[in-house]
Amino acid sequence: MSARDLELVLFGATGFTGRLVAEYLAVHVPDGVRVGLAGRSQQKLESLRAGLPSRGRSWPLLEADSADADSLDAVARRARVLCTTVGPYAKYGLPVVAACAKAGTHYTDLAGEVQFMRDSIDAWNAEAQRTGARIVHSCGFDSIPSDVGPWLLHHELGAMKRVTYVVEALKGGFSGGTYASMLNALEEAGKDRRKLRALADPHALSPDRAKEPDLGPQRDQTGFSYDGFVGRWTGPFVMEPINTRVVRRTNALLGYAYGRNLRYREVSGIPRGLKGLGVAARLAGLGVASLGLLFWPTRRLLARALPKPGEGPSEEARRTGRLRVRTFGEAEGGRRASVVIEGQGDPGYQLTAMMLSQASLALVLDLDRLPKRAGVLTPVTAMGDVLVERLRRAGMTLTVESP
Repeated sequence: MSARDLELVLFGATGFTGRLVAEYLAVHVPDGVRVGLAGRSQQKLESLRAGLPSRGRSWPLLEADSADADSLDAVARRARVLCTTVGPYAKYGLPVVAACAKAGTHYTDLAGEVQFMRDSIDAWNAEAQRTGARIVHSCGFDSIPSDVGPWLLHHELGAMKRVTYVVEALKGGFSGGTYASMLNALEEAGKDRRKLRALADPHALSPDRAKEPDLGPQRDQTGFSYDGFVGRWTGPFVMEPINTRVVRRTNALLGYAYGRNLRYREVSGIPRGLKGLGVAARLAGLGVASLGLLFWPTRRLLARALPKPGEGPSEEARRTGRLRVRTFGEAEGGRRASVVIEGQGDPGYQLTAMMLSQASLALVLDLDRLPKRAGVLTPVTAMGDVLVERLRRAGMTLTVESP
């Protein structure tokens, strides 16, 4: 066995989302790309592999456990890119980041956990820069559509003073792994004031917090209001506290190319009429449930009713889901434009499996075209226009519109 004999290793392949990624790769990975499947159980890996499309049935299997640093080091040394779906990342992710940073192995994940990403930056950014590893968090619905919208607007408008991401249509479900990550984040924040402050800080992922501009309060939206900038009623978007931090880190890593005084927000759009009332009611119900997660007695009750890790939406639900978001931007000079991003399939699963796979393949196949950066990055700062090209070829619509 030679060093780097595998170009891409999928760690956590037997989990709910891992299986979706493995199935996607087995259909879409180009011939000649050497892929490996990694996880704790050889038996489960063999069962997964046997059910994959033909191209994936010969992929090698690697036993690895996030609690076993030696096993992670061995996998990282064999792979050029390691893609991990093992969450909650705050529990299981940092040893994987460490193995990749030390080995100079590029890394992708689906992390939507701000405290984990902050720990990853603090602990391993410098080492990843030294070894040339690109550590790329949030390569799924969290937070590729959010990250790509301002990037495309910047191409059109240059420096901007405000950008608002509006979810116009979102049909999809949640898995047990997603809920486990949310519950773990809240439990950690309840035990550690530093992590609680990180969750509340709009610049929690900044490369240099002291250099961030003072823009006053940048609170995440919690209620309903009419937004004149986007021309509609809006409500809270559950992923805003994650995605906004990722986008602000992108802007900082790009030397504030989007604008030093940029204000970035994410909201849910409320349609007119009875449909809008239904959307508002669902958002309000989600808000009540989220509030219940903040307190351990109701958190324990909700945990019993929520999907367990390994559970998730049915194949039919994944196939019929959809996503449509519009990102509005205004340049410092007042000119406006918007970016519409659309995709068919459950955003958190079918589309996420595609986005994570395409981000990973960009690091495998397009390395010479990617920005010359290393360290703990965001999707845009790691892959830029190459990622946009890959998303379009994979079936997503990304359209820039001017008034």
